[in-house]
Amino acid sequence: MAEASERAKELAARHAVERYVRPGLRLALGTGTTAAHAVRALRARYPEEPFDCVASSRATEELARSLGLLVREPRRGDRFDLMLDGADEVAPNLDLTKGGGGALLREKLLARLSRQLVILVDASKLVPALGTRVPIPVEVVPFARPILEGELHEAGLRPTLRLGRDGRPLLTDNGNELLDLRPSSPVASPERLHGELKARTGVVETGLFVGLAERVVIGEPTGAVRELLGTGRPVG
Repeated sequence: MAEASERAKELAARHAVERYVRPGLRLALGTGTTAAHAVRALRARYPEEPFDCVASSRATEELARSLGLLVREPRRGDRFDLMLDGADEVAPNLDLTKGGGGALLREKLLARLSRQLVILVDASKLVPALGTRVPIPVEVVPFARPILEGELHEAGLRPTLRLGRDGRPLLTDNGNELLDLRPSSPVASPERLHGELKARTGVVETGLFVGLAERVVIGEPTGAVRELLGTGRPVG
């Protein structure tokens, strides 16, 4: 099952690179296993092209540089032609849950700076509503985390502190901690929940990506690839 899922994500990544990437683009690179497939596909298709790239995590930056891609830090006034990234959930209107890899703040920043956000997934990531198959990550300031845990528990969001392999709180590349929220039912209004969470002092960012994705490329176990536009309708 896991092997079939990885093949489907790799198909989606290769399709997106072949269809939407061209020499000279300014690229934002996401984080996670599917984004890693996209980075490898990018280098395989354009082995010599000096793309202008910014990565959303140290892990992606290290992978890209190991393949010979030039990756730089963000600059004032940056804008990107295209961002390639994965997602943990995709709703019918293309709202997303992201942050399973812990890079949700940097991913959201780069997504907002990109003219086009193309999301790459296997079919298991499609859900009727966000909060259906995975927790919703929230990046929080460590000092405020104990207070936020209590508040979010009282709000019925069942927060769990994400731990690393050493049993300590997992830190993001920004030095913050992650709370994974498990609402008692799927999220009826991701936009409202995002706003309510961001209004709490100590919450840095949420893994609810509302209205950002323009296109989703879906790899199927059969080897087929299909696309959804922001309206949720199939392409082609």
